[in-house]
Amino acid sequence: MTHGGTLRSAGDRTLSRRGFLGRLGAAAALAPLILPVRARGTVAAGNRINVAFIGTGRQVAYANLPMFLASAEVQVVAVCDVDRWRAEQARQRVEAAYAHVAPSGTYRGCAVYEDFRDVLARPDIDAVMISTPDHWHAAMAVAAARAGKDVALEKPISLSVAEGRAITNAMQRHGRVFRTDTEVRSQPYFHRLCQIVRNGRIGQVRRLVVTVPRSPEPIPGFPAPMPVPADLNYDLWQGPAPEQPYTQARVHHPRGGLAYIAAESPGWFQISDYNLGNINNWGGHMLDIAQWALGTERTGPVEVSGRAEFPTDSLWDVPRNFVVRYRYANGVEIDYTDSDRASVRVEGSEGWIENTWFRSDGFKALDPALLKWKPGPTDLALPFADEKDDFIACVKSRRETIIPAEVGHRAASMAQIAHIAARLDTTLRWDPVTETFPGRPDANALLTRPARAPWAV
Repeated sequence: MTHGGTLRSAGDRTLSRRGFLGRLGAAAALAPLILPVRARGTVAAGNRINVAFIGTGRQVAYANLPMFLASAEVQVVAVCDVDRWRAEQARQRVEAAYAHVAPSGTYRGCAVYEDFRDVLARPDIDAVMISTPDHWHAAMAVAAARAGKDVALEKPISLSVAEGRAITNAMQRHGRVFRTDTEVRSQPYFHRLCQIVRNGRIGQVRRLVVTVPRSPEPIPGFPAPMPVPADLNYDLWQGPAPEQPYTQARVHHPRGGLAYIAAESPGWFQISDYNLGNINNWGGHMLDIAQWALGTERTGPVEVSGRAEFPTDSLWDVPRNFVVRYRYANGVEIDYTDSDRASVRVEGSEGWIENTWFRSDGFKALDPALLKWKPGPTDLALPFADEKDDFIACVKSRRETIIPAEVGHRAASMAQIAHIAARLDTTLRWDPVTETFPGRPDANALLTRPARAPWAV
């Protein structure tokens, strides 16, 4: 990682969340955390950013918390979760990490909360890292902006177009720094792919092919209601979502150890009350890269068509086997499907280039020499930074992050309009300025999700 979020070229080593874990090792990542925290004396305590974690589950355990704890620019002062066991595990990891570098060998100073509103009420907290289930993202982000906190928010930042727009408006209105928390733009090959495309090295772009991993097979039937675990505030876990009886397959394993948290996706990933499935979850990664490659990251397509399978005989009801096509005003099309990989391929008048994530041989082009191309003094050089360093640096400088709210919203909204088109099994015109479907009240009704009081945004 770089000090203070200093930007690097893509040729330099970076410490993305997956790179961090690769260097740390799986066993160490899941053990009681003793991190290589940067020397605390290099940054005066009064100059550190006080950060609180809202949501301390799987994503925090294996990625977000370790990377923030490794920064000398940050002090993690609070953790919050409706699952008291998870919150306590996070507190222990924070205090173990800081004790490891403290002259006394001990540290006590990480508060634990159950209700995020208590976190936002603390005037000494500068920023929050929100890593909750997706149905909570919009309400928490908007509340954090109103409370004067800067926000790093897990992708996808929303479950509906209306939620995403509310987040963007709140960050602008309250002057907050916001980062869509995804490592995808800190992945060197995707960064290089976008620079090559944006500099015209494959000619005029004609078509993109975007794939994301397929959601798992749905579980059979509807599990019977179960007693709520003693450690879980289930009513607050549900929050804005429709009220439903508790069952473990709806939420997450109540304990099971950090190995379980890091290795398994929780049940809410597959339930549309809390998540739209990989069309939106992984779409937050891959559709963002597609938009970045096209230079359309603050707008969107003008047409979307879609179809998908929506399970009806299972608690897990998110779409699978979806086939989506977008068309932009300039005629460029994107074919978007789920498959066995995460990839982006860009086809132009003079060649093609693609990258498949997590494959060592995934970065390819029609002309292999193109893969070594770097921008010169007069070429477009896209910004590049480690994901958490980008947020930390921007909190201090007050500049815009590489993936601000508007950009994160546009990537999520692409997935959401695809979900709507697939739900209606049709082709829809889309107005990226008004963010509506002209002449389609049935589709426009799906741009907003009902929320239980008092959580509407």
